Amino acid sequence: MKYDIIIIGAGLGGLTAGAKLAKQGKKVLLIEQHDRPGGCATTFERKDFVFEVGLHEMDGLDRRDMKTKIFRDLGVFDKVEFLKVPEFYHFVNDRYKITIPHEAEKAIEVLIENFPDEKTGINAYFDQVLNARKKAKESEGQEEISVGKFLDSIINNDDLKLVLLGNLGYFHDDPYSLSLNYYSVAQGSYYSGGGNFIKGGSQKLSDYLANFIIENGGKVILKHLVTEIITENNKAVGVKFETNKKNETELNSAFADDIIANAAIPNVANILLPKVYGENLKEDISKHETGASLLTIYFGFKKPVKGLGNKYYSTFVYDDSVKTQANIKANNKGDFKNRSFTFVDYSQVDSALTSKEKSVGVICCIDYFSDWDKLSKKEYRAKKEEVAEIYIEKLEKLIPGIKNQIEYYEVGTSKTVARYTLNPEGAVYGFAQTPERVKFDKIQSIENLHFASAWTKIGGGFSGAIFSGYLCAMDVLRKNR
Repeated sequence: MKYDIIIIGAGLGGLTAGAKLAKQGKKVLLIEQHDRPGGCATTFERKDFVFEVGLHEMDGLDRRDMKTKIFRDLGVFDKVEFLKVPEFYHFVNDRYKITIPHEAEKAIEVLIENFPDEKTGINAYFDQVLNARKKAKESEGQEEISVGKFLDSIINNDDLKLVLLGNLGYFHDDPYSLSLNYYSVAQGSYYSGGGNFIKGGSQKLSDYLANFIIENGGKVILKHLVTEIITENNKAVGVKFETNKKNETELNSAFADDIIANAAIPNVANILLPKVYGENLKEDISKHETGASLLTIYFGFKKPVKGLGNKYYSTFVYDDSVKTQANIKANNKGDFKNRSFTFVDYSQVDSALTSKEKSVGVICCIDYFSDWDKLSKKEYRAKKEEVAEIYIEKLEKLIPGIKNQIEYYEVGTSKTVARYTLNPEGAVYGFAQTPERVKFDKIQSIENLHFASAWTKIGGGFSGAIFSGYLCAMDVLRKNR
């Protein structure tokens, strides 16, 4: 069958691209290997609880945010409810407990109150993140620096640097290899527009976009895996795909004027035939570093956690061993007994993830595929239980009495992410956003093959994927016009 557009993968990038193209009258086929659309923007159910897979808070949605324009264009705000998150984050280590507001002016006041000798550096930091695009334009042609190097140049107090890097795990695992420009744009969006949680979980957004495609004449096929991108005369012209079910093989093919890959780009290289095209793409991305993954422990609680005295939506707990930002990478790579973590308490908003009498929460920390990939099934299960016990004790120390309120818990590792999303090494943010990426940010491919995912130049996270999908759709529309 012939389509205008075939999209490989129903992550937010593919869904956004498909929704925009379908709205513009294009005949869209979207193929997803999982049993539901969304990629990391999904939920799953256990007992009385709906667990949010990926979204803790979505930045922005203010007047200047590009997502606001995109969501209005696609009618998202009419069907999906966004809840304002009460604060940006609460930071905890053995020396400080500081709550950072979303509003930049209030955040500056809080930080100056706690670090009065660093007023100049604090103002310099916010000047950078609140004017990120202007700063990036002014520095065009110059060698880009890392976030870590920038903070060292403006601030002396190591604890202040750690506080400012409280939510570093939203982007990367090491401040000294994270692009300042990338970080500034993303972080600035939280301070200018606040944070938002999708009521009922991010699956609501993914389902809406999938249905939008269908309602506008497109087709969404789940539980099917694309096994080959068909090419003719140096152009992508179609795909081969099969049923992604055990003991079933149903081979299919479809053709289109343009192919959009929402899949991880390293995976695209493996299915791009003839082989020489795939090898060329592999060479083009060979200098890109694969980003880190996340370990998540999902908790169903017998009662709302805020009833135990917790006041914060997101709490970032830095281990006592992290004294400077130079310690962060080593800590992320270290023993789980000492690894820093984040606790998200969904009872602080009207999340609709469970009944009013109960609540849902998650613990997250940076994770690596190498922590798990060589374990047997028995060893894997045992290590997951060991890690869960470690973090339950950490959580009990943070919020006394919470351990007795746990009704259900489940551990998801980097291997879990890889299994459900097919992302290499379970990378949740695609390629690492290092300063070096600007030197080779354009990824080449054959004609009519486009990319829309966290693995593109724009980068990972919900916002990055949405931007990537929408901009990709606009590029295809311009090309065809």
